[in-house]
Amino acid sequence: MGSAPSADFFQPLRADDPAVVGGYRLAAVLGAGGMGKVYLSYTPGGRPIAIKVIRSEFSEDPEFRRRFQQEVQAAQRVQGLYTAPVIDSDTEAAQPWLATAYVPGPSLAHAVSLYGGLPTRSVLLLIVGVAEALHVIHGAGIVHRDLKPANVLLASDGPRVIDFGIARAADSTALTNTGVSVGTPAFMAPEQASTGTVTPATDIFALGQIAAFAAIGASAYGDGSSHAVLYRIVHEDPDLSGLPGELRPVVARCLSRDPADRPSLTEVIELCHEAADEPLRQGEDWLPQAVAGSITERLKLPAPAPTPAPTAPGATPTPTEVSSPSPAPSTPPASAGASPYTPAGLAAAPTQAAPSQPAPGTPPAYPTPPPYAQPTHPQHSYPQPAYAPGHRTPPAFHAPGFAPPQPPRRKRTGLIVAGSIVAAVIGLAVIGSLLPDGKDKAGGSKASGGGATGASASPGSSQKPADPKPVSYQGIDVPQNHQLQLADSPPRPAEEPTGAGVLYGHADLYYYRDTLFGDEKVGSSNGKLVLLKNSEKGSLKTCREVTRFTEKLGLDQLTDGSQICVLSKAGHISVATYRGRSGDKDSTTYIKLDLTIWRNAEDVQQD
Repeated sequence: MGSAPSADFFQPLRADDPAVVGGYRLAAVLGAGGMGKVYLSYTPGGRPIAIKVIRSEFSEDPEFRRRFQQEVQAAQRVQGLYTAPVIDSDTEAAQPWLATAYVPGPSLAHAVSLYGGLPTRSVLLLIVGVAEALHVIHGAGIVHRDLKPANVLLASDGPRVIDFGIARAADSTALTNTGVSVGTPAFMAPEQASTGTVTPATDIFALGQIAAFAAIGASAYGDGSSHAVLYRIVHEDPDLSGLPGELRPVVARCLSRDPADRPSLTEVIELCHEAADEPLRQGEDWLPQAVAGSITERLKLPAPAPTPAPTAPGATPTPTEVSSPSPAPSTPPASAGASPYTPAGLAAAPTQAAPSQPAPGTPPAYPTPPPYAQPTHPQHSYPQPAYAPGHRTPPAFHAPGFAPPQPPRRKRTGLIVAGSIVAAVIGLAVIGSLLPDGKDKAGGSKASGGGATGASASPGSSQKPADPKPVSYQGIDVPQNHQLQLADSPPRPAEEPTGAGVLYGHADLYYYRDTLFGDEKVGSSNGKLVLLKNSEKGSLKTCREVTRFTEKLGLDQLTDGSQICVLSKAGHISVATYRGRSGDKDSTTYIKLDLTIWRNAEDVQQD
């Protein structure tokens, strides 16, 4: 089978494709799937990245958005040698998106469809690479759920697993009842197909599936309709007759119908080493030459398009940004004679010449990276100063209460001096009358003596009191129906002393669990909570600025590492980092928290 042309790898942007996503200029279309479309773009330093934009059908489902945010947060913690790391995202955009490192290699599905099954050594190296990837993914508390040949990319130095955990966001949404397929039937585990049960062992079954597919060139459970394939997965044994003998022990164990009989990831790697004739080492020669040539083709990235002409006055701009509330500059469509590799969403410097195509036999080179548009996340936008037409220089600054220097005048000197003194006194009186109620002229609170730390500014100064120093507490176990008070040092879990219960008491932070209905929440009955986004750093400044207030958060909204701002009415502010929950088999159910507390950071709130 011949090598596919480069045009199959990088499709030009269509009229309905955005030119910019989250501030990243798009270069080409890499592909499309059940959950969205994938584009090629570049970082400011010129590194290629892949941006997946979620389909609008999913974007309109609130439950999907909530789960997608959780899964992206979890996926950003995965940093393995055989995964494509998530490097940016916006889960609240009109169409949510996430960006990962670009992997210049075909998917396993594409490679097998073009070149057939892989040799035994390549399959063994594929298995151990994917097993290492799953070890890192599972270590972050994620089950892939949709491990299949299309989600395994073949790079020059080993496989890369992509889209880990994202399929979970689409489970149990309204879309599962409207014909939108989330999983891939031919690669589901029996328990996943029959009861929907998903565990790490589910991914090990899928690993056996893709290993058999890579070696045989077809599914171990045959072809046919989804229902027929799922029936065979649940009730019949796989057909491994075409599998090389060295691969059968590991593949057969991975495909055990009982999850308990499947090997661990460590055992999978050991079985592969035992089956290999020589030590397994990932290298440039791990793939057949034809597949390696396909990787080389994918290194010929699309070249930047010429700089677009300025938009004529009064012309209607073309919408180019789907994920940012700020309008992006309009981008005219590519000319009719443009190369199919030249996307319409990129611009080059006016003096830059179009790169020439390499001569046959010449090693491919990366093109000059395209210009980069600074990501336009709202929280990173800062207004720039502007001056009215006619201003050549900014107006000079003068301290309040003082007039700018004037040329000396010989007459009426005493009258002018007296007038200046009267004006200064009147100015100070006016400034004093404009100070907020409850604050003295030093800028401190009358009730608190000038600030939480006791520091006060000198009279007439605008200096604010210094912020309190943070105090950190690690690994606090909070049992069910217990509360914490931020003023306590250290904060110790306790029951509500009045007997009203944590839901109706005076807790700065509590953990509530209804043993009858299984309802679990963290909340505050003496303040407000804000669940921080993954892009927001838990700090005193952040907690003072965010306003997405709530009093309760479901435990299912939290993943390991989720940060919550706690703002108590007593004036204390804390960043609570969720570190997980105990197992149901434990005698006492509890959650684990890390706390960073700024005591007396705000004025006391009156009910």
